[in-house]
Amino acid sequence: MRPTIAAPISLAPRVVVFDYGEVISREPSDDDRAALLERAGAAADPEPFWAAYWAHRHGLDRGTTSIAGYWQAVASDIGAEWSAIDVHELWAIDHRGWLSVDVGTLGVLHALAAGGTRLALLSNAGADFSGWLRHGSFSPLFERVFVSGELGLVKPDAAIYEHVIDELGIAASDFVFIDNKAENVDGATAVGGDGHVFTDAAALESWLRSLA
Repeated sequence: MRPTIAAPISLAPRVVVFDYGEVISREPSDDDRAALLERAGAAADPEPFWAAYWAHRHGLDRGTTSIAGYWQAVASDIGAEWSAIDVHELWAIDHRGWLSVDVGTLGVLHALAAGGTRLALLSNAGADFSGWLRHGSFSPLFERVFVSGELGLVKPDAAIYEHVIDELGIAASDFVFIDNKAENVDGATAVGGDGHVFTDAAALESWLRSLA
């Protein structure tokens, strides 16, 4: 059965701001992860690789670590030696893994847009993702796209939410934030907004309709 767009959801004057990773996008598949591990030479012992992969992500998301610097830090942690060409391939495999979309969430986004609800996107991501987030097929749904790696700010720091609220020209009470991580939603509510911890599109839609 083809996915359908739900009935409109109108939340004006509130603005609903969505995270990207594991909310609009799906998490990388087992095949995506296996391809990255294989290219990294870490398939036989994946745990140290994933520990290093996540340990250095903060600098990439904040924009203080370059792509090459990030992968060099991962290599150092696991005792690997990667050339510049290796890094290009690792980056491409990793990047592709985050490009799948959740059709249920897209349906909710379209329902909000059909209801005249203002929408924006706020992602902890490196600046290399900004093109996809700003120019992908879903980007016209959002009036603004905020990428942490461009701002030098990351969730759940209060400053990033305050920046978004200010740029959108709204009161904090009209800021509604959707994220799959509770600490990021807590960051939004701490500055006076509202929020929902994403688990699946059906629960999100139900919660949004309860606000309408």
